[in-house]
Amino acid sequence: MTVTALDPKTALIVVDLQKGIVALPATHPIDSVIKHVVTLTEAFHKHGLPVVLVNVAGGAPGRTEQPRGHREFPAGWTDLIPELNRQPQDHVVTKHTPGAFTNTGLEAHLRGLGVTQVVIVGIATSNGVEVTARQAYEVGFNVALVTDAMTDSQADAHAYSIGRVFPRIGETGTTQEIINFMKQSA
Repeated sequence: MTVTALDPKTALIVVDLQKGIVALPATHPIDSVIKHVVTLTEAFHKHGLPVVLVNVAGGAPGRTEQPRGHREFPAGWTDLIPELNRQPQDHVVTKHTPGAFTNTGLEAHLRGLGVTQVVIVGIATSNGVEVTARQAYEVGFNVALVTDAMTDSQADAHAYSIGRVFPRIGETGTTQEIINFMKQSA
């Protein structure tokens, strides 16, 4: 399904576009993903809508089959990429789990702003983006996922999230479709 509408008070959530993660291998050219995310952040700023910039600085403590030990990150690994052009009004969330809502106060922040819908972009489609989208949906936000503004390290995981998971928790669309809705409401 494509995005059918943007609520008047919609926030953009940018997941894990940080120096350490954008340097990892991805299934889609990272420069293209960054270009689309930057286009969206600029549009949200222009329309006076909230932007949330999320980085990850750790992992959940539970056991997993794939090792995810708590490690020291190299200097700058968690720094948001400069292309995001962070503005003073942007809300920054540092998470320690895949989802941006767990123990971060993000839901309360968005509710305090009157937000009813979130547009989610970033890395990785099947992890940080998907978990954040599931959490947003579970707490009652309308969710839009911008498929050309996200990527994953595994093509099959990316395709599964977009084709099977996202239609159950929100609507999907492209950067241009989101921009078009913003222009219509201006």
